[in-house]
Amino acid sequence: MESVVIDKTFWQNKSVLITGHTGFKGSWLSLWLTQLGAKVTGYALEPNTTPSIYQALELETIINSVIADISDLSTLSDVVNQTQPDVVFHLAAQSLVKPSYLDPVGTYQTNVMGTVNLLETVRHCPSVQAVVVVTSDKCYENHEWSWPYRENDRLGGHDPYSNSKGCAELVTSAYRQSFFMDNKTAIASARAGNVIGGGDWSEYRLVPDLIKANQTGHSLEIRHPRAIRPWQHVLEPLSGYLLLAQQLIECGEEVGDAWNFGPEMEDTKPVDYIVEFAQQRWPSLDWFAPQHNEHHEASILMLDCSKARQQLHWQPVWHIDDALSLTFDWYDAFYSGKPMREISLQQIQQFVQASKRAR
Repeated sequence: MESVVIDKTFWQNKSVLITGHTGFKGSWLSLWLTQLGAKVTGYALEPNTTPSIYQALELETIINSVIADISDLSTLSDVVNQTQPDVVFHLAAQSLVKPSYLDPVGTYQTNVMGTVNLLETVRHCPSVQAVVVVTSDKCYENHEWSWPYRENDRLGGHDPYSNSKGCAELVTSAYRQSFFMDNKTAIASARAGNVIGGGDWSEYRLVPDLIKANQTGHSLEIRHPRAIRPWQHVLEPLSGYLLLAQQLIECGEEVGDAWNFGPEMEDTKPVDYIVEFAQQRWPSLDWFAPQHNEHHEASILMLDCSKARQQLHWQPVWHIDDALSLTFDWYDAFYSGKPMREISLQQIQQFVQASKRAR
């Protein structure tokens, strides 16, 4: 089966709006789309980490960046009406489990009502042909099964973050069926695994925590070393989002649905596999597991991506060891003072070439 094909001629001069463009995935997506020739407008809050990939890539010099809150319906509507996008990628979110316990109201406000605001704005903008709403693999009601979740499995989530992503899926489905079935705008949602890659400095995430521990020499607390997650390089799901948007425009509502974009099953690994891989690169890295954990976290989570493989002809490209090596290469380059936009574009090109070889 052929792997993903990102059509550069399709994206040339397309007007694209990305919410959450200052975040980890949003920054990579902004750079990739710019490289493809799209005219990108970003809508997001200021980067919430220092350093940040948005600043490392100097994205403000190559895209139209609007710093605003997804909860601000009036401003969002103004930006959409001014830019008249062809395609919208909705990534703006409170994207972490632990902060969702600290601020559940803010998490639901951003993740649920932010999605409502985005779709409400889009339905009044006739230029929009495709919308990809990005949620999470954690949107499923996780029963700790030893088999992967499919798109038609029940939504849920124990914690406010996971539950809010399930709610965002329900909002997307309701808006699609209520307002877009006879509309030229096609809408889909995308559920990715645990993304890794250069430029993520978020708190409470494994790879950024490993990077910080290596930089500071501090011993790292690993809350759930045997928890199994669907690890994948950030370019993997982004390639799925790009392909999905293309198909939404070319095929319309027959593609308007929920889609999983996860790794090969053999790349679904426990947390300590990632930690031990990092220790091979940085032998001085030290870690420990606490005796008690304050909040619930699922011990196993896997995604079934058969639907995307069969219907979109998408498939993963990089295995976990390659993804980790490229991720750590990116951080080493950053801390060595290398030009990170150039480094990142090189990794995008590597991914594209690898996907061609996989066909």
